[in-house]
Amino acid sequence: MTEKLTLRDNATMRWIALLLLALAMFCSYIFMDILSPIKDLMQETRGWDSASFGRMQGAEVFLNVYVFFLIIAGIILDKMGVRFTAVLSGAVMLVGGIIKFYACSESFIGTSMEAWFNTHLNWNVNIPFIGDILPFADGMPGSAKLAAIGFMIFGSGCEMAGITVSRGIVKWFKGRETALAMGSEMALARLGVATCMIFSPYFAKLGGEIEVANSVKFGVVLLCIALIMFIVYFFMDKKLDAQTGEAEEKDDPFKISDIGKILTSLGFWLVALLCVLYYSAIFPFQKYAVNMLQCNLTLTPADLNTYWGGSTESFPISVTIVQYIIMLLVAICSFASNFSKKKGMKIGLMLVAVVALVVYCYMGYMRGTAETIFAVFPLLAVAITPILGSYVDHKGKAATMLMLGSLLLVVCHLTFAFVLPGVSASSSVGGVIVAYVTILVLGASFSLVPAALWPSVPKLVDEKIIGSAYALIFWIQNIGLGLFPTLIGNVLQKTNPEGTAAHELNYTWALVMLAALGIAALLISVYLKAVDKKKHFGLEEPNIK
Repeated sequence: MTEKLTLRDNATMRWIALLLLALAMFCSYIFMDILSPIKDLMQETRGWDSASFGRMQGAEVFLNVYVFFLIIAGIILDKMGVRFTAVLSGAVMLVGGIIKFYACSESFIGTSMEAWFNTHLNWNVNIPFIGDILPFADGMPGSAKLAAIGFMIFGSGCEMAGITVSRGIVKWFKGRETALAMGSEMALARLGVATCMIFSPYFAKLGGEIEVANSVKFGVVLLCIALIMFIVYFFMDKKLDAQTGEAEEKDDPFKISDIGKILTSLGFWLVALLCVLYYSAIFPFQKYAVNMLQCNLTLTPADLNTYWGGSTESFPISVTIVQYIIMLLVAICSFASNFSKKKGMKIGLMLVAVVALVVYCYMGYMRGTAETIFAVFPLLAVAITPILGSYVDHKGKAATMLMLGSLLLVVCHLTFAFVLPGVSASSSVGGVIVAYVTILVLGASFSLVPAALWPSVPKLVDEKIIGSAYALIFWIQNIGLGLFPTLIGNVLQKTNPEGTAAHELNYTWALVMLAALGIAALLISVYLKAVDKKKHFGLEEPNIK
């Protein structure tokens, strides 16, 4: 008697399920940084100075960390399963997105609600760390405060979606192409960052008039699509369970009794500290990167009446659309080259990717906009993530990769702080080239560390408490992700004269602070390698024996 085949036994249906989950995360990643490329416009049109912008951005993880919603999300996933939690997370993200859209819209201006927010939630706490983690402060515009509320609700749903998608991938790909599926999902999600950088300013300036709410509206539409993706996945997943006759597999819940075992593990602390230091120098930086380039590069935006400034009668397709298509060509060809069995095809795909990348960079220079320059950030990561993951699986050297990734992080931030302004002042073309190279190298670092960090946790922590250890690591990581957007904003506010224009801010000390995080991460990675050599954790050994 032959065994009945299920949906997950069908490769096409398996990858359709992955596509639904990956597209939902792609949309959420776009909304996550939807205001990052237009920080200057938020200051000019809504009065959000750097400190207000930083607190709003840091609010994303406030509920996850300080109301322990990250732990609650894990419990919901464990009790209710993947389907319910996926749809719930999509709905929560959408609610938060709508609130943020209203806060940024013209409809909010002049209302009694704006007046209330202007005079309330003025949390003045002059205590180091405590004062910096609060999402509200005296002097923040009412729109920034309401946007922070919407963003923290969105952040709760986004974190819930992240752990749910990972669990869903395991469910559909267990015993099959799990690593490839997770790498593909991560690559598509990271493309959301580039998509945001390109299209957020495009919608904010659409029609020749600046309206920042249009960018957020674009993000809200994508969150609607994400919710639809989760709903479609709900029915696919339900049919799979009906075919197998099994209850949903569920992760081990987070247990308070595990905390003592985890906190006495040296391996846990090394990974947790490395994680929070490294990611705090990456994700918060993304929220300021476009404005940093605006301030450090000598850019001349193209005339709106020319092709490089928009579109013309002879070429009606917007240059933004063309550049985005070329960016997708870079990502698809470079990613696909990793899986080509034929040497000729592999080389051909890489050549196409390289040529397309050069064309993309040239277009970014001709357009003269910082957001199109920073959009190359995830492209090298998309290209090399599968290579690095495979290398760790088959060759090992995870501890060495952590050291190299941390070192590249330090070099990149110091280059932004001290090299880029000088080169750009003497040569606008030279400044753009330095910016492109540094951003691409930073993207490579962003592949090195995650590829080595997460697979190393099972080698450092007792297998019985891995689930709880991951939950705590994510919680500690979120502390940094909430704290450092605010700290960057405060540093900018204190190191620049009051009233400094949005395009004239000095980012030196903010970048030095981020480089210091990288140095600390580098020292921990060096110590981790030494401990591994002494205690034989197996970090330098391959995952596949």
